[in-house]
Amino acid sequence: MFLDQTLLPGCVREVETDDPRVVADAIRRLAIRGAPAIGVAAAFGVALAARKATDSPTGHQAVVDAINLFRGTRPTAVNLFHAMDRMQHVVDASNDWASLGSALLHEAERIRDEDVVACRRIGENGAALIAAGSSVLTHCNAGALATAGLGTALGVILTAHRQGKIVRVYVDETRPLLQGARLTTWELLAAGIDTILITDGTAGSVIARGFVHAVIVGADRIAANGDTANKVGTYPLAVLARHHGIPFFVAAPVSSIDLACPSGSTIPIEERDPREVREIAGIAIAPADVAVFSPAFDITPNKLISAIVTDVGVFRSPYSTSLAAVHGHQD
Repeated sequence: MFLDQTLLPGCVREVETDDPRVVADAIRRLAIRGAPAIGVAAAFGVALAARKATDSPTGHQAVVDAINLFRGTRPTAVNLFHAMDRMQHVVDASNDWASLGSALLHEAERIRDEDVVACRRIGENGAALIAAGSSVLTHCNAGALATAGLGTALGVILTAHRQGKIVRVYVDETRPLLQGARLTTWELLAAGIDTILITDGTAGSVIARGFVHAVIVGADRIAANGDTANKVGTYPLAVLARHHGIPFFVAAPVSSIDLACPSGSTIPIEERDPREVREIAGIAIAPADVAVFSPAFDITPNKLISAIVTDVGVFRSPYSTSLAAVHGHQD
């Protein structure tokens, strides 16, 4: 069962399915989104494929096909590929079809449970960086909807708020799909946090006027040198934060760190359907034939990042050295 995030906040709809193709489609169309949540959902999707299979020869291939199906849904969030690597390892290590299904389900549950713990630790580690009386700004959605737990960037915000440190959160609407407006505000208001929604173009004004003391965002993939891929619009926030002398924090589990990517230039960037820019909720806001450039993510250079907050600690520049230490935590 999953919550269809495309319908929020107007409609809370839970979708129950035993079909891995439905889960894959949900990931592709952003009904399930957020790097950690994608990995968790895909892992359970693979377990569903094994559950639906009836015999060893065809069942084994069905599981492998499901793993490959999920690998092809979205290219940027590395958590998805780490999760599929783990599910493939279970398949490769098994010589007993009768027990493979339960082994895959167990691994999916481990991936989910690890993310719950990771979110809690990210929240604790990040809250230690927040000064009392702070107002912060966040972009897109990196809360419970995007993870199996409390959230990454929102995990930091919620934890710091519970400690009495955060007094207000400014939320970018996050065009073109408005994840900030639709999802992040929904989560923050439910948590009783003073929340102010702004357009993406207003961020510079609120930072310049001293309303914001830190920027906190999530990440879909972090390269070995600390360059970070996150929802498009993140990079200009980092530039603004640097110009105005406020910290810019990235919060993500170590599963979002890709040591095989030496820099941001090697991170694959997903491009989305042009209609997502030409339309809002199916209503045209631009000519149907205007050309569109719609990357889902942008790259924030490591030099603009004050710290990377993870479940195993806080990393600072030089990231090529500090992030190398996460290798043992990804095994």
